[in-house]
Amino acid sequence: MGDIRVKLPDGSERVLAEGATVRDLAASIGAGLAKAAIAGKIDGVEVDLAAPLVDGAKVEIITEKSSEALEIIRHSTSHLMAQAVKELFPQAKVTIGPAVENGFYYDFDVDHAFTPEDLEKIEARMRELAKADLKIERQVLARDEAIRLFADMGEPYKIELIEAIGDSTVSLYRQGDFVDLCRGPHLPSTSFCKAFKLTTLAGAYWRGDEKNKMLQRVYGTAFADKKDLDAYLERLEEAKRRDHRKLGRELDLFSFSDEVGAGFAIWHPKGAMLRTILEDFERKEHLKRGYDIVVGPQILKTELWQRSGHYDNYRENMYFTEVEGQGFGIKPMNCLSHMMIYKSQLRSYRDLPLRFFELGTVHRHERAGVLHGLLRVRCFTQDDAHILCAPEQLDAEIKGVISFVNDVMAIFGFEYEMELSTRPEKSIGSDEDWERATGALLGALKASGRPYEINEGDGAFYGPKIDIKLRDSLDRRWQCATIQCDFTLPERFDLTYVDADGDRKRPVMVHRVILGSIERFIGVLIEHFAGNFPLWLSPVQAVVLTVTDSQIPYASEVFELLRARGIRVQKDFRNEKLGYKIREAQLQKIPYMLVIGDKEVENGTVTPRYRDGSNIAAMKPEEFASFVHEEVKSFK
Repeated sequence: MGDIRVKLPDGSERVLAEGATVRDLAASIGAGLAKAAIAGKIDGVEVDLAAPLVDGAKVEIITEKSSEALEIIRHSTSHLMAQAVKELFPQAKVTIGPAVENGFYYDFDVDHAFTPEDLEKIEARMRELAKADLKIERQVLARDEAIRLFADMGEPYKIELIEAIGDSTVSLYRQGDFVDLCRGPHLPSTSFCKAFKLTTLAGAYWRGDEKNKMLQRVYGTAFADKKDLDAYLERLEEAKRRDHRKLGRELDLFSFSDEVGAGFAIWHPKGAMLRTILEDFERKEHLKRGYDIVVGPQILKTELWQRSGHYDNYRENMYFTEVEGQGFGIKPMNCLSHMMIYKSQLRSYRDLPLRFFELGTVHRHERAGVLHGLLRVRCFTQDDAHILCAPEQLDAEIKGVISFVNDVMAIFGFEYEMELSTRPEKSIGSDEDWERATGALLGALKASGRPYEINEGDGAFYGPKIDIKLRDSLDRRWQCATIQCDFTLPERFDLTYVDADGDRKRPVMVHRVILGSIERFIGVLIEHFAGNFPLWLSPVQAVVLTVTDSQIPYASEVFELLRARGIRVQKDFRNEKLGYKIREAQLQKIPYMLVIGDKEVENGTVTPRYRDGSNIAAMKPEEFASFVHEEVKSFK
């Protein structure tokens, strides 16, 4: 046998015997690396340690510290879970079990309804299988042979997957008696699955289609070591405490009702006040930046949605109705009305850019299985705007939106990440227009100086977009702001302006939101602040509390004065112990409690007590009102 040469990430070369594997390469570099290695990369493609090397290849060793490691660990742990389930529940049929952002899941078709106690049993069996150090081996079979294998095993879902793949060969992975269809790569053996936890149970339709059978989904997570696992589980518990659905009930902000329909939020007084505060903030910020406020109808003729391309490309997400024989579509987006405003009169280059802003309520059909509190609803309001500008103004307008996002996220205390989503498979418009739009967004991203990623094929059907994902206090990512560049809809709706030379030219349209869905953003805010909203956002900023009934006349004066000064104030004059009333106000997360006792009545003052129990020096009610206004001006 001859020798082969491979290149390492540092640019050096290593000579090995022909037939050497990634594992052999790691061992040739050092015993420590050989022990730490879990997989490899050959010419950028992730492979198992047992993968053979080829002459001239660029090779990288993946260890637990590598960025790629976590997904491999989690995918292998999902197979470990499936093996445990099959041993404990032999009648279960396995479907798919991918690694996901925070862990992994596996869907099972089984008549037995899994319980939390079952999760404990499955996890215990997983630990036994991990301790057994079962070798994980890759096997490539001809398609028909693999189908026969899974038919003999009674695994119809695997057969369906193989038939959908359409390749002449497929890869399988074996560990002990368990076999699964998978591309890989995987850990060398089950003993590398060291730190894992099964977390929750859920239902899931096969292939996400409500017409298919409901499966049982088991979620779990895995890490390279127990320290990281414990830290994640603590964050998970904190997330449960912050769950906006739980806090929404406790703080009496909103509710959902089966009588009303799934995915439609009902806003209670305090929740509606929170929305109003956000919406008023939005209007002021947009007016400061040269936007015009507009309002469009909730339904538009079906013909308009056909012309825009929504009917062909977005119809499954829309609701339709008929009035006097005329078809109408309930708007899922606000762009059509904004284009009709533009078309309502002849536009000159001197008019551009035009920035139309609408707090527009839209309806989109979401499958019942993906609805999730305020974060995924069927009716929501967007802080939607459409900028119509000349092509030479496009760069400045996109940069202006990025600057707007940056200013607003700083006010809320959010860090954020950006990614460029490119042309999807299902789209409209010419290649030239898509290239121009993508180039404009890319140029603005580069000029921002912030890091960004490319998200291939996830743009809107009419144009590419910049997606902005904010990070909350638990380091979770949330999609909120987006900037979409569109050369196509202005063409379809024949939008024009008269240029300096008197010719008709086509404007470009930028679709953008800053907070995105108001509902979703409020859900994120609730969890980010754990319901402890800053003073400027709090639906109730202060509550006036009396010690005894004798203070009620003065406390009533304080209440009326503060309300007249624009403070969002409540009163609690009940004949209850003061400690009880303070505790209730703290549970409602009201920033300030103004306790009125005999001393305050005598001095004509209030003694503000913050919700964490700390006190501020006594002051006149007017001084407290001024103090609140100053704090609010600073977005505190």
